[in-house]
Amino acid sequence: MQFTAQQIATLVHGTLEGNPDAPVRNVAKIEEAQSGDLCFLSNPKYEEFLYSSNASVILVNENFETNRLFTPTLIRVKDAYSSFAFLLEQYNNMISGSGNVGIESPSFISETAKIGNNVYVGAFSYIGDNVTIGDGVKIYPGSYIGNNVVIGAGSKIYAGVKIYHACILGSKVVIHSGVTIGGDGFGFAPLKDGTYKKIAQIGNVIIEDDVEIGANTTIDRATMGSTIIRSGVKLDNLIQIAHNVEIGANTVIAAQTGVSGSTKIGKNCVIGGQVGIVGHIHIADGTRINAQSGLSKSITHENTTLNGTPAFEYKSSLKSQAIFRNLPEMQHRLQKLEEMVQELTTLISSQNLEYKK
Repeated sequence: MQFTAQQIATLVHGTLEGNPDAPVRNVAKIEEAQSGDLCFLSNPKYEEFLYSSNASVILVNENFETNRLFTPTLIRVKDAYSSFAFLLEQYNNMISGSGNVGIESPSFISETAKIGNNVYVGAFSYIGDNVTIGDGVKIYPGSYIGNNVVIGAGSKIYAGVKIYHACILGSKVVIHSGVTIGGDGFGFAPLKDGTYKKIAQIGNVIIEDDVEIGANTTIDRATMGSTIIRSGVKLDNLIQIAHNVEIGANTVIAAQTGVSGSTKIGKNCVIGGQVGIVGHIHIADGTRINAQSGLSKSITHENTTLNGTPAFEYKSSLKSQAIFRNLPEMQHRLQKLEEMVQELTTLISSQNLEYKK
């Protein structure tokens, strides 16, 4: 697949400087680019690579000023980073089959399912009774869509996704391979004989518009009511969201984080990797939690940054870490002080004896 610099400039509404016929066959980082590659420059610390780069075409900001000779063709745009991201999205759509339309065989679609226009259903997929699928939805091979599921327009369900019955997905939702939505919440009642009785999980999962969920993440259905992922949320791979959790709009969560049941996370939060969050707490809007932290109580003040296990205010945690690192030296100094005190005590005792004589 090959494009010219002029075609790309037209696509991003940019101004061309150089060879309009410069070929582009791939995308790359500016420090690694070779002939035929397209890359971008927006961070000034990478400017030096422009003058030595073998790239064919480089996107730059429209106000960027060069100070030496260079070889690549430039395309000037308002925001090089955003324009490059746009091109990556278009390229990904071309290579990932996002333009596919139609029903592949073999696949099963219930007679009671309602399928919108320009929908793609990959081979070996299952679509249950009374499912509603909006216009332009892409369901890739090997996916399971349970009874009474709703999937909004423009959503993408990648290969091997499992969506249990009665779950509701909004528009432009992206679900990556291996995700399970609507599995039973972890609900068991302890019995007197030491065993556990399963509590039926009769709720569902609601995922609002523009949510993206990474590979092998699991979101449990509610015991009653709904587990809710609000609009704009981005979840990384390998995350566990328990029953009746609610995640506020535009919150992002990194990989291997676990959120226990009935916890409510506010909007615009940022949660790092491997964070553990206990159940039945509230986390205020704008909270930032550093990687590998453990949160055991509610956060009531907005825009708080937390660190450590148990997690507490970031600056205080850094001071505590500094003290912890210095503990061996502090112990050594304490031992020296104890020795000095002992020597002084002995000296004073001996002087008192001399005085009494």
